[in-house]
Amino acid sequence: MKQETKRRIEICNLHEFADSLILIDNRIDRCKKHQASTIVLIAISAVICGADTWNSIEDFGKSKESFFAAKLSNFNGIPSHDTFNRFFSALDPLKFEESYRQWV
Repeated sequence: MKQETKRRIEICNLHEFADSLILIDNRIDRCKKHQASTIVLIAISAVICGADTWNSIEDFGKSKESFFAAKLSNFNGIPSHDTFNRFFSALDPLKFEESYRQWV
């Protein structure tokens, strides 16, 4: 399998996982600047690359902003470290874990 094709498949699978989290996204619609899938994709990508704080996740996203803008539909910029923190703090950890396990 070509490397580029493999990357597309991996991104699609990760995007499917992120989309499944919409079911547990408790944010108020009028307050949503970033889609749940965008927040999750950036965060997981950053953690895989070594980010371990909300600030480092935001910094990673900013350093790869053009990549995410090209790959994500409805991209609205990189969320702030506070947005990452609020989003993940509001998730039900058991539901997140269940979604993650199903994806893996």
